[in-house]
Amino acid sequence: MAFSPLTTTSGCTSYCNVGLGWKSSSLFVQLGFLSNGSNGVSAKAAKLNASKVLRACSTSSSSDPLLVKAARREKVSRPPAWMMRQAGRYMAVYKKLAEKHPSFRERSETTDLIVEISLQPWEAFHPDGVIIFSDILTPLPAFGVQFDIEDVRGPVIQSPIRSEEGLKSLHSLDLEKLQFVGDSLKILRKEVGEQAAVLGFVGAPWTIATYIVEGGTTRTYTTIKDMCHTAPHVLRALLSHLSKAIAEYIVYQVESGAHCIQIFDSWGGQLPPHMWDQWSKPYIDEIVSTIKRKCPRTPLVLYINGNGGLLERMKTTGVDVIGLDWTVDMADGRKRLGTDIGIQGNVDPATLFCPLPALTDEIKRVVKSAGTSGHILNLGHGVLVRTPEEAVAHFFDVAKSFNFDKVES
Repeated sequence: MAFSPLTTTSGCTSYCNVGLGWKSSSLFVQLGFLSNGSNGVSAKAAKLNASKVLRACSTSSSSDPLLVKAARREKVSRPPAWMMRQAGRYMAVYKKLAEKHPSFRERSETTDLIVEISLQPWEAFHPDGVIIFSDILTPLPAFGVQFDIEDVRGPVIQSPIRSEEGLKSLHSLDLEKLQFVGDSLKILRKEVGEQAAVLGFVGAPWTIATYIVEGGTTRTYTTIKDMCHTAPHVLRALLSHLSKAIAEYIVYQVESGAHCIQIFDSWGGQLPPHMWDQWSKPYIDEIVSTIKRKCPRTPLVLYINGNGGLLERMKTTGVDVIGLDWTVDMADGRKRLGTDIGIQGNVDPATLFCPLPALTDEIKRVVKSAGTSGHILNLGHGVLVRTPEEAVAHFFDVAKSFNFDKVES
């Protein structure tokens, strides 16, 4: 696939051009999404220097963290390991901090707290990846979608978008409202150095759209699935806007220090494969295409919960690594995906409640099935509440005990 050369006059040029032909849409013209005024790219984003972005995104050296090397399918001596949700509710130090700061948004939108929480598992277990403590919904207010997080209901979107009128509330991503993310990544990169990869992440457009349309979490996805048939132009406009904003957000995270980015299409598995092809994949494709142009050496990981029926489709997005959930057999996943792409996962999170010898056996099975090239050891989903910290420590100890050089000899 050919890409146009990156303009050197404005760092936002390339990702301002993202969209499934949406620039020709009369709807977007009418809503003013092409304006350089109040709905245009923020002043801070417009001043990003393209050469600076390329330097931040494309540098590579022998000192790259183990996880980055594995994501690029370079030779490694063992599988790098980290865990989704590795910072959070199962750790005693996190629960103590949460008592002092009961608001999740405060914890995930305050630089000092983000850094402290992100580093808690690093200090306890020394994983090969340190993921920023954040949320896939964090960037929503920066492009016009306000939300709250309630104790019982979870995320609540104040004004769900289900019509052309609702689309008018959207505007271009204002990176100044996400400065706490950039500042946190810079500090994490300094604290961790090259001993581990600093990981950023985003939600995929479809997954983010489910919250915006449904008004929060849902078990059925009936409203957004209905929109696929009753208001497809509105949904496409929303997804196009999200793909642009998310691509810009990824570039910002990379420029701020993230070695690697994981894209969570958490609810993509709720779509039948043919609908995923239509309503999720094209917008992930756009994001990947933009990042590969602007940050060609930054590995991208794509994870979908319930992705057993989507593996081959996920590969065609162009990401570097496919994350498997625990319901996919690792050997089958590797066979279906081939060896020309990285693979991540996929120990069942419940295995961490089992006796430690059983956990050891399961980790060894997964690593053997994945092979010695291009595998990042992880769980098949996030760490569960009340997971014993002893088991988490054991997970990483076992990961560090592998030696592929001895296996090959």
